[in-house]
Amino acid sequence: MKRVAATRALATIGLAGLATCSRPANPEPVVVAIPVYNPPADSQPTMRRAPDAPTRRPMTGPPVRVGVRDVGDTTIRILLSTKQTTVRIAAPGHIEFVDRVGNLLTSGATDGSQSPVWRIENEGRRVRVVRPNGAVSPWTDGALIARSGDAGLLSVGGKPYRGTIVVYGSDGGMNVVNVARIDDYLRGVVPLEIGTTSRDDSAAVQAQAVTARSYAYIHLTPNRYYDVTGGTLDQVFGGVAAETAVGSEAVESTRALVLQYAGRIVNAPYSSTCGGRTAAASEIWRSDDEPYLQSVSDQIPGTDRYYCDIAPRFHWSRTLDGPQLNAALAQYLANYVSVPGRRAGVAQSVVIGSRTPSGRVGTLIVTTDRGRFTLRGNDIRYVMRPPGGEILNSTYFSVGATTASDGAIAKLTLTGTGYGHGVGMCQWGAIGRARAGQDFRTILRTYYPGTTVGPPE
Repeated sequence: MKRVAATRALATIGLAGLATCSRPANPEPVVVAIPVYNPPADSQPTMRRAPDAPTRRPMTGPPVRVGVRDVGDTTIRILLSTKQTTVRIAAPGHIEFVDRVGNLLTSGATDGSQSPVWRIENEGRRVRVVRPNGAVSPWTDGALIARSGDAGLLSVGGKPYRGTIVVYGSDGGMNVVNVARIDDYLRGVVPLEIGTTSRDDSAAVQAQAVTARSYAYIHLTPNRYYDVTGGTLDQVFGGVAAETAVGSEAVESTRALVLQYAGRIVNAPYSSTCGGRTAAASEIWRSDDEPYLQSVSDQIPGTDRYYCDIAPRFHWSRTLDGPQLNAALAQYLANYVSVPGRRAGVAQSVVIGSRTPSGRVGTLIVTTDRGRFTLRGNDIRYVMRPPGGEILNSTYFSVGATTASDGAIAKLTLTGTGYGHGVGMCQWGAIGRARAGQDFRTILRTYYPGTTVGPPE
């Protein structure tokens, strides 16, 4: 790996001896020095998933005043896993483990041909290191920090990460946090969220990098021991294994750039495929509209096509037979509406009650032999699915049903367009626009009207 002179960026980490990802009431700060360096330019692992994005309520951050380079160099803490009984860490070169105040617990180096595994174990809040030869370090209370002495990578469970690794002990197991520069974090996020490795799509990938950086920056949360999770609750993060040349180039070429509205960095939601028109926030979530989250047409001017119609799920259908539908209602309906006794009953009709301004289903009325229930917005996607199955692709659909002789639904078919919540940037639309020659600033201005792209003001 090509290395540059290491600089130091500091991250404040709040201690919490928690078995779950809940917010600690009284975090204790730990300061960890993070080496900063560039990734290899030729890193091109295989993509892991098609583009999609977590459902996320829109918000804006407070006004900020930072230097041009500070956004990407600011550190972020990514929760990788919780409740681990054993954590295995390795490094290609020198590795050291320190306690919460920086005291060295143990260290070692390899000969360059091996990466021996160092095992972390805990007793409640206490954690310690078991060296590859079986020798153990002293116990330390609450947190243990692993770092590579030569600014190399650290592997956790065989997966490489940049920055440092912090392990927190708790009665329920160990919680593992990766502390890295925001831009190094984005290298492991952008390819998984936008899902393309083609340089023809570079403008779309750059747009993704700007939105992901904005999201990361406003989710820095000093009063808990992590800022974001590494899964779909926030932005999907795969570490070094997820990095691609196109993704890393997009992060670097948009360095220090964030999306802003009225001087505030915004949380810019995005989803895979809008289906022809994006949605305003209030159409999907129980939230007020944001002026920069308006419904935007994705139609290609002068045609009857859409920029996102190249998406594999632009058109879709889902069929549930009677038993599947009733099982879905039994499992999910009471999570979103009031169901007496949590017994949904047997479905007799499913009809669209209203549509939103963008044409999506605003309310879906489900009638069973036990009552009439109204689902709203994005909640519909979590109910209209097979038990244990994937949520409904979107709320942009029509309904068709057949009934049995007893009046119960025998088969329900939903036919629709789009994939995801539809608010903000349409990722496949961004790819279509990039292939049509639009640059990333134009793409962002289109999907987030009234915003500006630049360093924080």
